[in-house]
Amino acid sequence: MLKTAFVAARDRQRLSEIASILIGFGVNKVVDRLGLRYIPILPRRKPKIDITRLSEPERLRRAIEALGPTFIKFGQVLASRPDLLSPMWTEELAKLHSQVSPVSWETIRPQLEADLGAPPQEIFAEFDTDAIASASIAQVYRAKLHSGEDVIVKVLRPGLRKIIDADLRLMAHGARIVETEWPDMARYQPGEQMRHLAAGLNGELDLLNEARNCELLASLFSDRDDIVFPKIHWEWCSERVLVQEFIHGIPPNDEARLAAAGVDKKLLAQKGTDAFLKMALIEGVFHADPHPGNMLAMSGNRIGFIDFGIIGRLSQKRRNQLLVLIGAMLKQDADGLMAVLLDWTGSSSPDLTRLEGSAQSFVESHSSIPLNLGLVLTDFMTMARENDLAMPTDLAILFKGLVTADGVMRHLDPDFDLFAAAGPTVRASMKSQFSLGGLKTKAEALGVGLYGAASELPTLIHLMLVRLKQGRVTVEIEVKGLDKVTRGIERAAARVAVALVVAAFATQLAPRLIDLGTPVFVTIGLIVFTLGVGWLVLLGRKK
Repeated sequence: MLKTAFVAARDRQRLSEIASILIGFGVNKVVDRLGLRYIPILPRRKPKIDITRLSEPERLRRAIEALGPTFIKFGQVLASRPDLLSPMWTEELAKLHSQVSPVSWETIRPQLEADLGAPPQEIFAEFDTDAIASASIAQVYRAKLHSGEDVIVKVLRPGLRKIIDADLRLMAHGARIVETEWPDMARYQPGEQMRHLAAGLNGELDLLNEARNCELLASLFSDRDDIVFPKIHWEWCSERVLVQEFIHGIPPNDEARLAAAGVDKKLLAQKGTDAFLKMALIEGVFHADPHPGNMLAMSGNRIGFIDFGIIGRLSQKRRNQLLVLIGAMLKQDADGLMAVLLDWTGSSSPDLTRLEGSAQSFVESHSSIPLNLGLVLTDFMTMARENDLAMPTDLAILFKGLVTADGVMRHLDPDFDLFAAAGPTVRASMKSQFSLGGLKTKAEALGVGLYGAASELPTLIHLMLVRLKQGRVTVEIEVKGLDKVTRGIERAAARVAVALVVAAFATQLAPRLIDLGTPVFVTIGLIVFTLGVGWLVLLGRKK
């Protein structure tokens, strides 16, 4: 099937390479379903390990790692989607890592000098050419400004854009084929998944976007000095280079260093939760990957955030739904959970009896206090998958962030209860939504909507009357086995017709009565008007 992707000659070599890797790792289901065996491929890349001893999920995970950053990112997205894949797949894909051997300094130096406009040794007072971190997208160096500030210099790996653009084109093409050829795969939303992946990767390939994300989140905590975001040094930033303050902190899973620093781990867990939930529930914009390397414990019981390549966003409507979900979970309300899930996956047609049973089993299995949020959300998404429902992408990102944050907080405090810790933030969110100011905003929005509808009403009525004159209004309704409904519709149509005629006479009579012109027409019109109104009143009194 993917042979049709040859529409772009520039992608042929990459497609052959992808086919070679997948075939070499024996990912047979993917290879056969996408028709990759029929593609002229490069010499097959043989894995350095014996794949016959590997399970199917492990072969896929290793093939993804060999395919590079685009596929690694996609695999990481799927690993966070238990609503799409069973545990045997998500658990294996969760092992995907983007840590790779660093590009040599001699390879990356020309690009960095071109972006900075001078050798880094001239720009910075100190610059360590040994990378302190290396991932599939970028690698990081330590440096010191002439002002004495410690900074990190993040540099995109050379040549990535061309490869990732080709991968995204091919994967989008594959998604269209899947949606067209295999309707049973539609619930996986392949097109939506590809759009989300493309948006995320394009954001990560522009380090100016990461800098903007950092400052956006920092602005939400401008009144707090215990939630720290790095300062951006814009004069040295570009699409391929990011220079920002170096955050001195300790990963929450480094028990020895935390103990030596004497930090209050319970307090840090509460602060980290407050910060993340404020971002998500109140502001609607949040750090999408708060793993232990991106949330740091700092001196003075402060929390520092780093790495803002991807942030999540939630509309006000979605935040309202989350509050309903949290309330339903805390109240053990199976019907409430069902309602929220159906609202989120409205395009699906699940078995409602089965879904009701699943929701009831879910609340019964999570009736104990305190609740383990990570387990609750994972089971919630599993319930969706078992009922052939898929979560919206924005919620999947949030749930992944919440599960990750919950794990970080449990490193700090094993008895941590995120539901209990979320209480103040939830109350603040409810207060902001249902305060006089919040209600006023909703009323204003409703008024604008009603005004827009009212302004269109005369045009719609005029259009309907014109089409009635032209005989172009057709309504086809089929209600099997319900003759009473059909007769009711016929009577309603008759009433509408009479009402329109009465309304037409009324609009014409008003000016005539004022100027007393054409008395014969006025007399006839009054008779028709009176009879029509009387008939409508009599019909209205009947059940």
